[in-house]
Amino acid sequence: MEALIELCDIIAQNPALFTEKLSWICSRCPPPGSLQVGSYRVTRPQLNAILAVARFLSKCNYQADSRPKLVVIEFIRSIPASFKHSFWPQSFPIEAISTFYSDFLGYIVKATDLSGDLAGEIASFMGDIVISASTTNANDTGIYRAFLIAVSQNCMPIVTSEAERLVACLLDQFGVGSPSSPREAVPAASETSSAQDSPPAGNHSKGADDATTLSSRNTVINGSSIGWKSSIDQMGINFGFNDGVGGTALVNQQIAAFEEETVESLEKQEIALRLLGHIVDKVPIKAGLLELVRMVSKRQLQSLTAFLKIRKRDWSEQGASLKARINTKLSVFRAAAQLQIKSLASMDSDGKSSKRLLLETLALLIDAAEACLLSIWRKLRICEDLFTCLLSGISHVAVTRGGQLLRVLLIRLKPLVLTTCAQADTWGNSQGAMFESVTKTSCEIIEFGWSKDRAPVDTFIMGLAASIRERNDYEEQDGKEKQTIPVVQLNVIRLLADLNVSVNKAEMVDMILPLFIESLEEGDASTPGLLRIRLLDAVSHMASLGFEKSYRETVVLMTRSYLNKISNIGSEESKTLAPEATTERVETLPAGFLLIASGLTSPKLRSDYRHRLLSLCSDVGLAAESQSGRSGADFLGPLLPAVAEICSDFDPTIDIEPSLLKLFRNLWFYVALFGLAPPIQKNPLPTKSNTTSLNGVGSMSAMALQAVSGPYMWNSLWSSAVQRVAQGTPPLVVSSVKWLEDELELNALHNPGSRRGSGNEKAAIVQRTALSAALGGRVDIASMSTISGVKATYLLAVAFLEIIRFSSNGGVLNGQTSLSASRSAFGCVFEYLKTPNLTQAVSQCLTAIVHRAFETAVSWLEDRISDTGNEAELRDSTLSAHACFLIKSMSQREENVRDISVSLLVQLRDKFPQILWNSSCLDSLLFSVNTDLSSSLVNDPAWVATVRSLYQRIVREWITNSLSYAPCTSQGLLQEKLCKANTWQRGQPATDVVSLLSEMRIGTGKNDCWVGIRTANIPAVMAAAAAASGGNLKLTEAFNLEVLSTGIVSATAKCNHAGEIAGMRRLYNSIGGFQPGTPPTVIGLGIGLQRLKSGVSPQQLQPESESFNELLLMKFVRQLQQFVNVAEKGGELDKTSFRETCSQATALLLSDLASDSKPNMEGFSQLLRLLCWCPAYISTPDAMEIGIFVWTWLVSAAPQLGSLVLAELVDAWLWTIDTKRGLFASDVRYSGPAAKLRPHLFPGEPVVQPDKDPIQGIIAHRLWLGFFIDRFEVVRHENVEQLLLLSRMLQGTMKFPWHFSNHPAATGTFFTLMLLGLKFCSCQSQGNLQNFKMGLQLLEDRIYRAALGWFAYEPEWYETSSKNFAQSEAQSVSVFVHYLLNERADGLQLDSSLKERGRENESSLGDMKDQYHPIWGHIDNYAVGREKRKQLLLMLSQHEAERLEVWAQPSNTKENTSSRPKISSDKWVEYARTAFSVDPQIAFCLSSRFPTVSSLKAEISQLVQLHIFDIRCIPAALPFFVTPKAVEENSVLLQQLPHWAACSITQALEFLTPAYKGHPRVMAYVLRVLESYPPERVTFFMPQLVQALRYDEGKLVEGYLLGAAQRSDIFAHILIWHLQGETFPETGKEASAGKNSAFLALLPVVRQRIIDSFTPNACDIFQREFNFFDKVTSISGVLYPLPKEERRAGIRRELEKIEVDGEDLYLPTAPGKLVRGIQVDSGIPLQSAAKVPIMITFNVVDRDGDLNDIKPQACIFKVGDDCRQDVLALQVISLLRDVFGAVGLNLYLFPYGVLPTGPERGIIEVVPNSRSRSQMGETTDGGLYEIFQQDFGPVGSPSFETARDNFMVSSAGYAVASLLLQPKDRHNGNLLFDKF
Repeated sequence: MEALIELCDIIAQNPALFTEKLSWICSRCPPPGSLQVGSYRVTRPQLNAILAVARFLSKCNYQADSRPKLVVIEFIRSIPASFKHSFWPQSFPIEAISTFYSDFLGYIVKATDLSGDLAGEIASFMGDIVISASTTNANDTGIYRAFLIAVSQNCMPIVTSEAERLVACLLDQFGVGSPSSPREAVPAASETSSAQDSPPAGNHSKGADDATTLSSRNTVINGSSIGWKSSIDQMGINFGFNDGVGGTALVNQQIAAFEEETVESLEKQEIALRLLGHIVDKVPIKAGLLELVRMVSKRQLQSLTAFLKIRKRDWSEQGASLKARINTKLSVFRAAAQLQIKSLASMDSDGKSSKRLLLETLALLIDAAEACLLSIWRKLRICEDLFTCLLSGISHVAVTRGGQLLRVLLIRLKPLVLTTCAQADTWGNSQGAMFESVTKTSCEIIEFGWSKDRAPVDTFIMGLAASIRERNDYEEQDGKEKQTIPVVQLNVIRLLADLNVSVNKAEMVDMILPLFIESLEEGDASTPGLLRIRLLDAVSHMASLGFEKSYRETVVLMTRSYLNKISNIGSEESKTLAPEATTERVETLPAGFLLIASGLTSPKLRSDYRHRLLSLCSDVGLAAESQSGRSGADFLGPLLPAVAEICSDFDPTIDIEPSLLKLFRNLWFYVALFGLAPPIQKNPLPTKSNTTSLNGVGSMSAMALQAVSGPYMWNSLWSSAVQRVAQGTPPLVVSSVKWLEDELELNALHNPGSRRGSGNEKAAIVQRTALSAALGGRVDIASMSTISGVKATYLLAVAFLEIIRFSSNGGVLNGQTSLSASRSAFGCVFEYLKTPNLTQAVSQCLTAIVHRAFETAVSWLEDRISDTGNEAELRDSTLSAHACFLIKSMSQREENVRDISVSLLVQLRDKFPQILWNSSCLDSLLFSVNTDLSSSLVNDPAWVATVRSLYQRIVREWITNSLSYAPCTSQGLLQEKLCKANTWQRGQPATDVVSLLSEMRIGTGKNDCWVGIRTANIPAVMAAAAAASGGNLKLTEAFNLEVLSTGIVSATAKCNHAGEIAGMRRLYNSIGGFQPGTPPTVIGLGIGLQRLKSGVSPQQLQPESESFNELLLMKFVRQLQQFVNVAEKGGELDKTSFRETCSQATALLLSDLASDSKPNMEGFSQLLRLLCWCPAYISTPDAMEIGIFVWTWLVSAAPQLGSLVLAELVDAWLWTIDTKRGLFASDVRYSGPAAKLRPHLFPGEPVVQPDKDPIQGIIAHRLWLGFFIDRFEVVRHENVEQLLLLSRMLQGTMKFPWHFSNHPAATGTFFTLMLLGLKFCSCQSQGNLQNFKMGLQLLEDRIYRAALGWFAYEPEWYETSSKNFAQSEAQSVSVFVHYLLNERADGLQLDSSLKERGRENESSLGDMKDQYHPIWGHIDNYAVGREKRKQLLLMLSQHEAERLEVWAQPSNTKENTSSRPKISSDKWVEYARTAFSVDPQIAFCLSSRFPTVSSLKAEISQLVQLHIFDIRCIPAALPFFVTPKAVEENSVLLQQLPHWAACSITQALEFLTPAYKGHPRVMAYVLRVLESYPPERVTFFMPQLVQALRYDEGKLVEGYLLGAAQRSDIFAHILIWHLQGETFPETGKEASAGKNSAFLALLPVVRQRIIDSFTPNACDIFQREFNFFDKVTSISGVLYPLPKEERRAGIRRELEKIEVDGEDLYLPTAPGKLVRGIQVDSGIPLQSAAKVPIMITFNVVDRDGDLNDIKPQACIFKVGDDCRQDVLALQVISLLRDVFGAVGLNLYLFPYGVLPTGPERGIIEVVPNSRSRSQMGETTDGGLYEIFQQDFGPVGSPSFETARDNFMVSSAGYAVASLLLQPKDRHNGNLLFDKF
């Protein structure tokens, strides 16, 4: 239900956007018309839906959809049917029904207030429903009563006619008939009514048990219904209402009458009275009915007095039943009182009868109130509520009816007030509800009468005041002591004080205050006692109102009283004083002082009061200083809260009068002397005991040291008060006094009788010892020998003050609301250092105080590192204020101040690096020096030069550090400052900024600006930094970025875009908009960011600005969506247009944030979301580069958007994971070389390569990741909210290790992401993430799992067109390795600290043993396993870094591995076991990375044998158990091969070699692998398959070949050609040995079997294909006898005889090319010694292409040459070409087709458009250089350079192939060059 209610509230905010959700909720309600069926039973979900719809209507008057209203109206109409249990769900209790009615009707009442139409429709039938409920005779009595109770609490609308019917019905229940005319107001005491008109008795929703519920028949006695009728009414109107009449019998008769009423009937009376009250209040009814209503309520109130006078023992009932009766009856009286008051609203106020009625009503209400006040039940809550209701009615009548009743009312009210005050139970801190009600009523009446008729009000007030002096003679009895202070006096004093505060009139205060002061000075209150305490409290309340005369009189009185109390301490008189004297001094007077301080608002009076209080403290301290023990603190301590309050608004940085400064000094002097300040030394230093001490000095020493080190001895409120006083205290030194040089004035602070005077050396030693401890031991006691005791006390006071400033609130002074450098408490601390001519000891102490204050500030900031929200903002503002002040202090004239400022600033920067990117600090650094020095250029140029040089050094270090950690954000801030400097075009700052920034450079090369592994050394961060700079750089190449030049360009562009927006807005406003009065609306904006919407109330904007913003919003949203649409369709991004649109949109966002008007939150949130999502969606480097520029601009110009921007970016990042983009493109087709080399070199089916280059998405993620790392460095120390957002990103990223792409080009990006994760996890030792330690440890485990998962794939290579890409990849892994090494170095300390915290929390992962880990599974020892995994990851990462370094710089001869120790065999075994435990594939790839390590392979083989059943899905495990040795031994492990996953074709063919001896299980596996691929994929390896027939003893290979031939005609044809090519005659040794005889005999058999298996159609194709090319090949034999000069003509003759038989003939060397004809003139006989090879050109078309696109293709037909070795060589070249292309190497190979078609016969494809090197030499005598110039143009021309590049890449490719193949017979005739 809670979720449904929450959804309903969201819909109500904007129902037009959630029409579907609203329809869904309505559909869950009962179907239309179903509730009218008598037997329908609703379900719980339907009830919940009805409630949700009602709640929706109560919050939103939505007219567009009528279904919600129809739903609730239909349900309301069905309420009479709901009075039966069969209507409700099964087991639905009455309490739930009651709650439903109450909630539902409450919502409906609110809905009718919003919608008049709904109110009118419900009002038309609501009366019938209520009447039916009040007269129902249903058995389920509790349900209709629950409904009536809900109706009585929620007034439903009802029309007048129905209201009058309902009133008449309810009156009939009270036995009052409806008059025939309005004048008939005499009630008809009808005792008879039909049973059907009498409602049954039923349960109250809270009340009695169902078993006692009476039905309607039980309520009828002798034919009369009494269920709703009061027994008092039945007794008669004049019966029992006059006190003192009738005696005991009458009382008993009254009790009997009351007891006749059952609790159920009383509850019904309350319901009826409440309903009448609602009707009378809301609906005008006839006068006659109104009179009857008044009569009913009057009768009830008249019986109230008699009821309350009955004593408890007179009731026959007792205990809980009596209490229930009393409570219910009093509830009836309360409802009657409310009804009586409401019935007076429509009465004519001018008529005599109405005045009489008002007087009667007032008398009735006051009598009833007095009865409640004197009743024995007055302490009951319901009685107090009744009393409050009666007094509220009295006040209502008096105020609403004018002043005509005021005099009478005040006369009757005074006794009631005094009676209330006389109640003994009203004394105390809580005066009771009745006293509070009397006070409230009196205040309302007096406030009203003050302006209407002052005379009776003054009489009333003075009458109350006079009662203070009255004596109660009846209390003076013989033999008993008289009560000194009657309770009534105490409470009247309190009442008068409350009246004064509430009325807040100076005249009233002047009327009462003299009486109180007279009593305090001369009357009964002049001596200590409760009366004096209450009067002092009262006068302090009146003085707090701020009327000057009363304030001064009161403060003088209280000050004199406090000093008198102190002067009496220790005297003989003090020993006989009452305890109230101590209470007055310790509690009453201090509380009064605090109350006055809190209440005063006038600056004049606050200043006066501040001076008076400080003077009082000074006098108190001097008087108490001579006392020993606790007396000094006891006297001064109670005043401190008041001093703190009056100083809370005092700005200590303003000029202050010396007299006030002395008072502050005196206060802190005594605070230090008495030990009232909170301890400032957390770790007390050991001190030597002083053996030569006088009496009391030892205890003084202990007290002094305890005041410094703790524990605190006094009231904790005093401690907090001292902290607050510190915030408003100015520095205790000024240039006009010499307290630090001369202690003459300081000596006056000691009382002449004090033992701490200047002549007491022992006391001086005590103060020096305490001072040394307060300074943290920085100044030893011996160095303070020249400091006197009083000066030591003064310095101790300074230390307390300045340290407490920082410990209380971080060192923020009182003052203006903005937290700037001027509010830094360092401004006060540094004032002491400016004092001239200080002694060395004093100077050392003051310097130590500065350092102690700084340490305290740092500690305060560190303690709040985990704060969020407003607390975090306060912490950051405080840090910024201190840093800005220290920066400004570097320009001070005093050299020691400058040095300390620089030292503290550097420490602060190192401790809190976040200030590096604080805008205010950067402003102060770049511009304050010129502001501070501008007035001193002429006076002292040498000083100016020194300060300027100091500033430049600090600025240079500052910017260098910031760039080294977060170059993106740093550049964004610098650009903002350049924009600011641009506005000061005529100012000096621009010169200094330019001179500083001109030296700054960042780039991908070596940078000496920073030392160690900084963030800027990460290539991804540097690429992001280049993007953030706005410079037009190729991010994939090396760059060296000048911060100044690019910053100026980008800052200018930003200013221009901001100017464009401002200009457009001004133009739009100047012309009044394009469509006045019809502001356009933004279409399709969606919900946007809920975070931007939360907490913002909708406000009307100026029409022009609103319309302009919406126009631009619509424009930018549409444009950004168009860019996304283009990306969806695969279009290319227009970088310039995209940058301009994003920049203008950003300028619009920022300009609106800077304006005073409230922005369109929905539209701007949508625009912000698009700015964050569009680059992520487009996912190209160009889009991401622009995105980073825009994001950096946003977070730099508007830091408050940082969390919003980061939240959207995290969502977008996680979206790329879900959609498998870029780094997370985990599909096979994105996996790089492995996907392109399937199934030849890698297992698996070949996949369709993606249209979009996956490298683009990876580089986009790389840039994006650099921005994330940059933001992490900025927020890691301060912003917990953004850290948690990054945590969400990392948790989602590391959730599954298989999310990542294993493309080798993603190596650097992947390890950079792992680096970010580990750096983030290192934050677990920081205070701001201590609460998330367990989560961070689990995240760290996920990171290690993902990082190790990278090595579960074979090491691969990849090369891009970027020259810098490979180097950046290697550097990225190297940075990761360096981090792991540094982490290992710090590991022991960190692990120990984590283990200790783990023991404290009992949740550390490090203590896990023999448990199941959520990531690693079952572990024996977590800590040991964690270290092993880290070592394995480090080793693998080092190897990967070295591998990539060699790939990037193969000519680099440095030894990377020389510094690493050699890995032992045992270590290799440990690595193998660890890798296998994480993922067996890691172990297999480990072997491929280190193929020469025999111990590694042996261990993995053992692990495979042990876990053979768990790794069947891993083809890489085959070499570890399918070995020649296993075949020789017929190992049982080979039995697993039938269940093993398919491997690559090359690996399967390896098992066909003789070493495996044709083992049946191995052969069966190989054939299963081959059969898993289409025959066309296996055709490439046909030579190897044919050779496998040599060892095919089980006929398995033959069977596969025959089966594949049946599935593919092309496979069959090529197989036949290869079989024919193997039928060479045996010669030499082979013939004599008969080695190949069996093989040669098998070939024709297999060939024939294939032919025999052909279908007729396949046989036809076979015959035509083979006959055609046999005819072409046979031409060579025809030409052999012919002379050379006739051979070309002979070729033509033979070709003319050959016809192409069909359109399905293809080239044997290229099955994809269909032959369409022969170019008969193309036949050329080639040169050969003994053979006649011929070249013929065919007309071919692509089988899968355009069949009309005919192309030439030449082939050479050889006879007498063995082409099989050519086939093998070209197989290798073809695989090399695929490998080169897969890894991205730009190496050219052209593997032309070769096919042996018979013994020493074959077909060879001709390389098109080519000529040999020898042919090229025939045309010129020059070399290749000259030939290239001749063919391609001069050197440097595009065609020449292209040809030269092509020549180089092809030469390199064939050099690698030649190195592997070692071919012979290489000469210029065999070297071909094409025309490209």
